Amino acid sequence: MSEFIVSGPHVVPVYRGRVSRIVRSEEGDAFFKAHPSLKARNGCYIFAMRSGGGITPIYVGKATKSFDQECFTSHKLGKCNQILADYAKGTLVLFLFESPQGKKAPTYQIDLLENFLIQSALSVNEDLLNIKKTKQEKWSIRGIIRSSAGKRSQSAKSASSMLGL
Repeated sequence: MSEFIVSGPHVVPVYRGRVSRIVRSEEGDAFFKAHPSLKARNGCYIFAMRSGGGITPIYVGKATKSFDQECFTSHKLGKCNQILADYAKGTLVLFLFESPQGKKAPTYQIDLLENFLIQSALSVNEDLLNIKKTKQEKWSIRGIIRSSAGKRSQSAKSASSMLGL
């Protein structure tokens, strides 16, 4: 079993132009220069927007080799810039779900983690930028997972507690 460690939210550096903000490869380099211990680890990551006291997940990715090789590729820079274009205010942040130092998580466990994080992020933001693995499950448990708003029953509270949800 692999155990992942979450770190973040880490502020993603942005280039501030006269009329807008963008993330370039230089900002990706600056991020890992500020967080050198995270470069070589693998796992999953979530780009999110912190605004108004809350944090909204926007894109979930995985890094089977290393975060340095995956988080700020040209494709991911496009996602970052789309996030900044959609949110006039707020701070772009990055959460890393990483393998412990010195260990590499197996690819199949990173895939399972990515699926879980995408489904969890979709439950709070249906406008997630991910394209793959976004088909939401067609079942729910009232008051526990993917259920409509409303008062939770005592049974739902107890079951949630029992399952650690």
